[in-house]
Amino acid sequence: MTIKVLVVDDSSFFRRRVAEILGADPELEVIDTAINGQDAVEKVRRLRPDVVTMDIEMPVMDGITAVRTLMREHPIPVLMFSSLTYDGARSTLEALDAGAADFLPKRFEEIANDRQEASRLLQQRVKAIAHKRVRLSTPAAPSRPVQSRIGTPVGSAAAPVRPAARSAVGEANLPGRASGKRYRALLIGTSTGGPVALQTILTRFPADYPHPILLVQHMPAAFTPAFAQRLDSLCNISVKEAQHGDRLQPGTAYLAPGGKQMLVEGSGANARIVIREGDEQINYKPSVDITFGSATRAFGGDALGVILTGMGADGREGARMLKKLGATIWAQDAASCVVYGMPQAVAAEGIATHSIPLNQMAEAILRETHRH
Repeated sequence: MTIKVLVVDDSSFFRRRVAEILGADPELEVIDTAINGQDAVEKVRRLRPDVVTMDIEMPVMDGITAVRTLMREHPIPVLMFSSLTYDGARSTLEALDAGAADFLPKRFEEIANDRQEASRLLQQRVKAIAHKRVRLSTPAAPSRPVQSRIGTPVGSAAAPVRPAARSAVGEANLPGRASGKRYRALLIGTSTGGPVALQTILTRFPADYPHPILLVQHMPAAFTPAFAQRLDSLCNISVKEAQHGDRLQPGTAYLAPGGKQMLVEGSGANARIVIREGDEQINYKPSVDITFGSATRAFGGDALGVILTGMGADGREGARMLKKLGATIWAQDAASCVVYGMPQAVAAEGIATHSIPLNQMAEAILRETHRH
């Protein structure tokens, strides 16, 4: 059964280009195009596509307003197209908060070495988010939300996208009591669906969280400054885009800069962040494997590693290295992932000891690690 796609953009050239790329995949069918957000909403009501690709800046109704309307009236997976600028990043993050499932740069040459590779990536992203039950839209979270160890904090992201069926590997497997283990760091790796997942978790952390947090989110270089600033405005902990030489501080989350690799050198009070240029031989920039792998030298087994929603298997080998030294590894469960790829990679091989729903992840982390 083919995946039905509605392509939305005010540029006739871009609509044709996207339609041609998607139509070249036998699993995808472009059933129509729309010229603005209002046109898209009307056609979704009538045609009931499985996925919508959406531009952000359009006349009559922009893409963010269209996403909010769709999530309220007819929730559907939406892939946003964005410019790789600071303003484009802020708009894309707003669209993700409104309910969009994923995004890609509008200039394909910025995400791939050649047209064929870019076409494959677009096709893969559309197929990855298809047939998901999407979350209802909610207002954007206010600055410094009221915190709760149990309920959802005021203004936090709503429940995430859910796949149609559970994987046996990804059944919720919640930790019981805190293990009593000593921790020195929290590491989180994620990709597709990660911005909303990270916001959902980190907005529940208290300002006195006692450990440094390393965040690896697959994201372009133009996006990570805006994403770090957004998280910092919403959270009680401090969040910043990591810089070379940063000393690790408790209660601070360091977001790996897009297009580069984030490593940890030294240990204890001397632990610091090293930022290196991305290696062309490594697909992910930043890479969860590289950050987690470097953490083995800095923290040994005194770390909690968490793999959240995302395509592929990045993080599996780094998590395996940490696990061998005694670190604790958790994964997000299948039912709460936008794409159950990265968490499945660590769960299926027994690297992760627990598969936890996103809406319970923060509470589980705090129970396990928030001790003075």
